[in-house]
Amino acid sequence: MRGGGLWQLGQSITRRLVQADKKTIARRCFASEADLKKTVLYDFHVANGGKMVPFAGWSMPIQYKDSIMDSTLNCRENGSLFDVSHMCGLSLKGKDCVPFLEKLVIADVAGLAPGTGTLTVFTNEKGGAIDDSVITKVTDDHIYLVVNAGCRDKDLAHIEEHMKPFKSQGGDVSWHIHDERSLLALQGPLAAPVLQHLAKEDLSKIYFGDFCMLDINGAHCFLTRTGYTGEDGFEISVPSEHAVDLAKAILEKSEGKVRLTGLGARDSLRLEAGLCLYGNDMEQHTTPVEAGLTWAIGKRRKAEGGFLGAEVILKQIADGPSIRRVGFFSSGPPPRSHSDIQDEKGQSIGEVTSGGFSPCLKKNIAMGYVKSGNHKAGTKVKIVIRGKSNDGAVTKMPFVPTKYYKPS
Repeated sequence: MRGGGLWQLGQSITRRLVQADKKTIARRCFASEADLKKTVLYDFHVANGGKMVPFAGWSMPIQYKDSIMDSTLNCRENGSLFDVSHMCGLSLKGKDCVPFLEKLVIADVAGLAPGTGTLTVFTNEKGGAIDDSVITKVTDDHIYLVVNAGCRDKDLAHIEEHMKPFKSQGGDVSWHIHDERSLLALQGPLAAPVLQHLAKEDLSKIYFGDFCMLDINGAHCFLTRTGYTGEDGFEISVPSEHAVDLAKAILEKSEGKVRLTGLGARDSLRLEAGLCLYGNDMEQHTTPVEAGLTWAIGKRRKAEGGFLGAEVILKQIADGPSIRRVGFFSSGPPPRSHSDIQDEKGQSIGEVTSGGFSPCLKKNIAMGYVKSGNHKAGTKVKIVIRGKSNDGAVTKMPFVPTKYYKPS
């Protein structure tokens, strides 16, 4: 897929990111460069050929000198370094921080071992998703979490709204927003060997979902073995004054194999991995059950509830949801967000939420929601693009096998 096809891939990814951006933040349609926030790596991105675009109120690189196609493939074959400092890291502390957080999320936070984490969802009273987040129990009285850039303001307001009455009733919890830190995501098969050059600790003992605090390249970092690509990798929270030096050191130690990578490839990688983009594949009216995230609801939480919207969510678990998030392969042009999904009789059964051309599989992939009963793998569908029906089929996700580093 070259020439016009690559342009189409870039355009579809840009549209998808902008659509999610519009849904999750309020900003002027034509924000000037001066209105946008910049990460501490901004000048570094520009110096390395980063094409900067507005995203969630920030000026972020969508790609560098290589194409989105090549960047995606290089992440899977070698590695990628992403600046994700626009995302919001925060800590909850105090002896009651775990029961406080459990009122807001679906995870069994109490059941996490110290130094481990999980994907979770902040829910509202109707069971809808306010945001998804990776949370880590650092200790029994310290939780570290990262929320999406476009959801920062509403997430922080939501947490604060519930923290005030909790504290007024004697609850011991406080928070700190880590605006003094930057966040880098190192992903791909070379992530661990490259990072090992910069850390004394044995990274082979840190598994997927694990968290630790350690010195990397001389800076005190929070390290989580996680990511948004389906590959093995790490998210590194580093003091902002050390972020550029750390980025340079990672690229240097990789001898050019790990490349700076932008939002464009990050989006195609997460789609191939079957991961949700909040604002596209999950919104305030979507429950975790409908989104295929029932696995993220802890067994104890299913039995006890105790989180916002629990009645709705637990009823869906018992009775089954009316709609379900599924994956698709399709022919014709790549599906786009809001493309109509029809059954073989031409009846509308759902809608695409994310879609595009897979650089790794060299075929169209998409995810979306369909009415229950049409969700089983192999179900034939029609996906309507620009008024024309194209053949498609429901398929299991992830589209590309994940390579998370887990104990054998």
